[in-house]
Amino acid sequence: MKVTDLPKHWESKKEPVERTHDYNLRLPLEDAARIAALAELYPDRSETDILNDMIGAALDDLVRQSPLKDRLEGKDK
Repeated sequence: MKVTDLPKHWESKKEPVERTHDYNLRLPLEDAARIAALAELYPDRSETDILNDMIGAALDDLVRQSPLKDRLEGKDK
């Protein structure tokens, strides 16, 4: 999925996703405010859902478009 596809994804029905690893993130205040604003725009999605989707889309973009493609392509999501 591309980052630009996320708003359409967030408008669709939320599907359950198994989360197997936790991370602790420290965001700049401006970025945290943007995430909070997105969660308000898409009330069916939590801030955690939005961050998970954004990170996944960014990783997909890296796999598709960068010199890291060969190194990341075989890794499990």
